[in-house]
Amino acid sequence: MAFVIATASADDVLRIMGWARDEGWNPANTDWMAFHAVDPGAFLIGRLDGEPVVSISVTRYGPGLGFLGCYIARPVVRGKGYGIQIWNAGMKRLEGRNVGLDGVPAQQANYRKSGYRLAWNNARHEGVLSATPAVPAGVSFTDARRIPFDRLAGYDRRFFPEARDSFLAPWITAPERTALVALKDGEIAGFGVIRAAVTGARIGPLYAASPEIAAGLIGKLAAAIPGQIAIDVPDFHKPAKQLAEQLGLKPAFETARMYTGPDPAFDRTGLFGVTSFELG
Repeated sequence: MAFVIATASADDVLRIMGWARDEGWNPANTDWMAFHAVDPGAFLIGRLDGEPVVSISVTRYGPGLGFLGCYIARPVVRGKGYGIQIWNAGMKRLEGRNVGLDGVPAQQANYRKSGYRLAWNNARHEGVLSATPAVPAGVSFTDARRIPFDRLAGYDRRFFPEARDSFLAPWITAPERTALVALKDGEIAGFGVIRAAVTGARIGPLYAASPEIAAGLIGKLAAAIPGQIAIDVPDFHKPAKQLAEQLGLKPAFETARMYTGPDPAFDRTGLFGVTSFELG
């Protein structure tokens, strides 16, 4: 049987998101629209006799960072060696970079064998808000699309290891989502995006200068897409974890954030929720 690995098309990326739904990962409905923008060659798909069976995303950021995600083998081909072939092709594409991933903790040992080390865990907190958080005095909220984009991109850069302007633009403008910025004294003091998902809605990223501003953002975002929400909270940020639990959100599962090199530098104190398990 012929097995071929190639760069994914837009239709393939949409198919891969369907596979992620099958795996129970609950991807947001339109996140895929932003995925090609940051790195057009990031998604790879493997076909067996023309039938798509395995996938991986290997996104390049700046000169030295990479992020691996969407590593999926369809059940019918698991254990037959096709997954490791696309893994090797993906890692070759990111050769020479510090590569990150979010994987289930049970796979940590396998990732270590491939050169990864644990940096922290992310815990997905899910549920319906138990109360509407108060808006802190002096803080207002506005649609992120109204903010000069250079200001918004500069703010995002504080919390992510590399600039990702080409990703951020479609991330705030794709359908089925709301993106809000918190302003205080004319300065950006928080930023969050909520996106409709298979089940409920996902919030990410979630940045804020304080837990109170983060709570206000969560309340405003949740009001835009009522129902169950999910936030992926890094375990190094205890105030973020406490806030999620105070708002009635319960831990659902964890992922292990791992890197092949040192932990990248960014502002950890303001990161209340990571953007995406697929692209970091």
